[in-house]
Amino acid sequence: MADNRRPSRGPSSRGRSGRGRTGPGAPGRTRVPATASGARPERVRPRLTGRAAILVLVLAVLVVSYASSMRAYLQQRAHIADLNAKIDQRQQSIDDLSTEAERWKDPAYLEQQARLTKGYVAPGERTFVVLDADGNRVQGDASLDDPATALAPQEPTAWWSTAWESVELAGHPPKVGKPPAATIDGSAESGQ
Repeated sequence: MADNRRPSRGPSSRGRSGRGRTGPGAPGRTRVPATASGARPERVRPRLTGRAAILVLVLAVLVVSYASSMRAYLQQRAHIADLNAKIDQRQQSIDDLSTEAERWKDPAYLEQQARLTKGYVAPGERTFVVLDADGNRVQGDASLDDPATALAPQEPTAWWSTAWESVELAGHPPKVGKPPAATIDGSAESGQ
């Protein structure tokens, strides 16, 4: 038959300071019988208690849920950045088309395009077609610039940089290219 009596709380059951509880009802402490030498053996604590296991489990669940939320957040941020880039690209395209539409409203640009693409000539003008060495028509490089950029200020250059370029050019002149053709379509032109 087990003895269910509690030991009395006398001066012997208190710790050194007299404040702590030591006994079967004390939290976290157990009574260890003294050995033959009078010293108590070290108490072996379990490495993982039930409360610690629950705490680790709760922390793991929180980390997993936070990580999945963070991943979704980062994916949404990347998607938003892609959409903003597409919006900027389309806005640039809209701006370019608006500029092109404004250029077509300019009579000088309209006349230039008619001359270049359709070969139109104003009344009273003569048309000359320039041919290359193979007899193919030479395309002109003339084009009108965008009016918005035509009056854009240019970066000023210092006078000494222009002067130094002139000195370098004088010291190393460009090589003379091929002389102009003396014949066009096989017929020789006389210089007199």
